[in-house]
Amino acid sequence: MGYRVTVDTGGTFSDFVYLNEATDEISVAKLPSTPDDPSRAILAGVQVLIDKGVDPKDISYFCHGTTVGTNALLEGKGVKTGLLVTKGFRAIYEVGEQSRPYGPAIFDILYDKPTMLAPARLTGEAHERVAANGDIILPLDEIALRETIRELRTAKIESLAVCFLFSFLRPAHEERARAIMAEEMPGCSVSLSSDIAPQIREYYRLSTTVINAYLQPILARYIERLEGRLNGAGVKTRQKYIMQSNGGMATFGASAKKAVATVLSGPAGGVSASIEACRATGEQNLITFDMGGTSCDVALIKDGEASVSTRGKIDGRDIALPMIDINTVSAGGGTLARVDKLGQLRVGPESAGAVPGPACYSRGGTEPTITDCNLVLGYLGEDNFLGGGMRLDARASHAALENNVATPLSLSVADAAEGIVRIIDVKMQEAIKAISTMRGHDLRDFHLLAFGGAGPLHAVRIAENLGMAGVVVPLYPGVYSAMGLLISDVKHDYVRSKMSPLAETHDTDILQIFDELEEQALADLHAEEFSDDRIAIERALDMRYAGQGYEITVPCAYPLGAEGMRRLRTLFDEQHKQMFGHTAPHEPVEIVSYRLRGIGRVPPVTLREFTKTGAALNDALRETRPARFDGKTLDCPVYQREKLDVGMVFSGPAIIDQLDCTTVVPPGHKVSIDKFRNLLIVREAR
Repeated sequence: MGYRVTVDTGGTFSDFVYLNEATDEISVAKLPSTPDDPSRAILAGVQVLIDKGVDPKDISYFCHGTTVGTNALLEGKGVKTGLLVTKGFRAIYEVGEQSRPYGPAIFDILYDKPTMLAPARLTGEAHERVAANGDIILPLDEIALRETIRELRTAKIESLAVCFLFSFLRPAHEERARAIMAEEMPGCSVSLSSDIAPQIREYYRLSTTVINAYLQPILARYIERLEGRLNGAGVKTRQKYIMQSNGGMATFGASAKKAVATVLSGPAGGVSASIEACRATGEQNLITFDMGGTSCDVALIKDGEASVSTRGKIDGRDIALPMIDINTVSAGGGTLARVDKLGQLRVGPESAGAVPGPACYSRGGTEPTITDCNLVLGYLGEDNFLGGGMRLDARASHAALENNVATPLSLSVADAAEGIVRIIDVKMQEAIKAISTMRGHDLRDFHLLAFGGAGPLHAVRIAENLGMAGVVVPLYPGVYSAMGLLISDVKHDYVRSKMSPLAETHDTDILQIFDELEEQALADLHAEEFSDDRIAIERALDMRYAGQGYEITVPCAYPLGAEGMRRLRTLFDEQHKQMFGHTAPHEPVEIVSYRLRGIGRVPPVTLREFTKTGAALNDALRETRPARFDGKTLDCPVYQREKLDVGMVFSGPAIIDQLDCTTVVPPGHKVSIDKFRNLLIVREAR
């Protein structure tokens, strides 16, 4: 028994959660992020616990949600990357999907595809060829390959992506290319498509591998630096993990090799915690709303399960790996508001970030942000930010809004602030619609689970505008993604593509492939010191109607047999009907890929249930201050959340302060506190 430490690094703050495993006591902290080297802020957060008298040797578990890979991809700051492909197929990466993405890009006459991370001048060809059935048509020409690699060496590439045709069926040529690279370019990072994404669809496999090669050296260096700092501080536990995009953790070593699997590392932690919230609140349908300092991440949870995709896009770049289906928009507390040359108000996507931050932080920022607007509107107080650990400067916020927005648009400062907040709210509402109503879900059936440092400030207005059932604010919303890291399991995903008609496939054929994947999963989890009683295996098949260009992932339950095979077909038809509104039960169905997930269960965390203390609502009242709601300034009570008792019910307007977050309850809404001390906010009957 020791301490678990989890940290989610954001653009403005790094969020820490500390769990005493002996007592189940949880404490939290928020520290300013250090974008130049995130490990510095992490070490400072670990030191907070050590300064309380905890021996570093007693920190038995560490998990980190990181944005290092994400930021490098979004900012174009990866390493110089080369690409090696089968001769005659060097244009696959450049051609891509041969179409524009959906949405505004369709109508943008100036639209251009994202730049190639491995440009044509750094793309080499290998004389080799594997057939669609896995047979070798042309053996690898090693002499020619060495010449190609030497040409890439003169270009001083730091990383190489290797993607040969049909290598997922026979990876020998890619593996030999890696061995030759080690001889010709020792120290150069190599990413093989047969390791990263061994599945059909050449472009998606290639794109995923290139992204991994582009990020891998950066993430590997960061993890090495972080581990060195932790070891230097005395935190030497072997249980050090990085959150992955699929909602599970991986060891430091595994994450360093597969950097592309961490691009949604931070937001995935919040979704994991939200699934646990479904069990605690009894609300099985939730939209997660994670608004931090620089971005807003939303995801859909239906019937207690998060929506997971086997393919996604990050900044227009395709990644073919399992990931929680998260929609991200540039909307956070640090999002900047400006008046452009045409006299139009623009909100985002630029952010003040941690440096210089909002004007009210007094760190040199002079442009107004969403945080400045919330301060001017009275939603935030000057003296209770971060529990009083950081004072906000309302005059600086007022000046920034007046100089940059109010005066140029001939508005009052309050009107300017309220207008900016409405614009950012609409932007976040559109992000929620994209994963819900635009996919056939009725938002009246969903609650909005609000977290992140800024989420509860905006959530109630957004839920009301969207007609949602209500809002849930968890006990520690400002560090909720870090909370999710406490309860996440280790997860490794494996895939193998092998096409066959379902009607002509025997259950023994399916079992054989899954057994081979399971053997690999068990070996990996045993190496990470998980015993058999802490390992779970999940299996699924990618299936489609014959000739379709897309697949549906269908769970594959054991045992199979004749009845199990019939059930697979039924499940596929049912899922197709749900997703696309139609089905074709008489059309043949194909199996395309086999997917297996190996799960290493970490010891569960029991959420504390609270009992009534008998405290009165007035005991929680800190002050009353003016706050603006829909053009009207009202005297608004401000409550300290830690003093709100279980079972309390009260009406808005109200502001609820706590160390890591502030919740705004507009007029016409009712708040109740459940046994887990979640805030449940619903519209009062009219």
